[in-house]
Amino acid sequence: MGSAKFLSIFTSATKQERQANFDNYWEFTQQHGGELFEEDRDLAKKRARLQHFKDNPVKLRTPLANPELFYRNYVEMKDDPKSLDRMTLMLTGMYKFARHEWVGIKGAWDVVPNMANSHTVEDKISRVHLAEEFCHVRLFDEMLRTCGLDKVEWVPLGPIKEWIYEQFPKCPGFLMDTPAFVTELMGVTYYFYLHRLFDELLVDEPEVRNRLKELLDEITIDEIAHVGQRRNFIGPLGMKVSRWLVKPFYTMFFNDIPEVGQLFDVKQMIKYGESFDFNEVPDYMIQRSWIPSYCKA
Repeated sequence: MGSAKFLSIFTSATKQERQANFDNYWEFTQQHGGELFEEDRDLAKKRARLQHFKDNPVKLRTPLANPELFYRNYVEMKDDPKSLDRMTLMLTGMYKFARHEWVGIKGAWDVVPNMANSHTVEDKISRVHLAEEFCHVRLFDEMLRTCGLDKVEWVPLGPIKEWIYEQFPKCPGFLMDTPAFVTELMGVTYYFYLHRLFDELLVDEPEVRNRLKELLDEITIDEIAHVGQRRNFIGPLGMKVSRWLVKPFYTMFFNDIPEVGQLFDVKQMIKYGESFDFNEVPDYMIQRSWIPSYCKA
């Protein structure tokens, strides 16, 4: 894929360009997820896609040797992470990453206006965005079930972290927009690294490998669009701040998930985030996702 196709996600854009892209993103997101089921925090097309996976289950040919190792460490790491096999580390790390996402969107759902009270395009986008994130947690749950882990519980974080996540969406935009953007970028970075890890750890389980990739693709395609959408809130100064925040945010967040440091090179993940420009995103994802016009060469 030629590097000239797309520009850096940190490319500057005028306020008029960003407003036009909000309107364009709203058009995209209405057809992308389908009808919003607000009571269920769900979207019609996402619900149907998940049901397709559930109706056509795939399971490991060789079950996990020690699932109890996962259950002992998935909420909180109790063993030395260096002592765990890479498959268990991958699965517990996936849960912890998705759990952070789940806690964050729970807090935001009660703060962002519901669709009936959303009077701007930005508010409407934010509501659908959060519904997509709830769909992602369901997809992660299905990924774990595909690996034979059907006793997973989604439990809250500690009270201090829960409080921080609850307060974050209440902050004014000039404080919230840059960290929210970097968080989305961090998600895309993690998902691409995880996608490659499936190839490494599931060589002998091609059906499960392909199913996990399909499930993760559903999340990643949304998150690529979310990166552009969140970037759309930010002006030139905020972009400089965002680039500066990549290293401390990635470092802080991944330090809280010890599995990430065991499985991946976090320094390389930081470099990936700082240089992100959509050029390494596969064409099949580009076709289903959304990229700001000012990031297209």
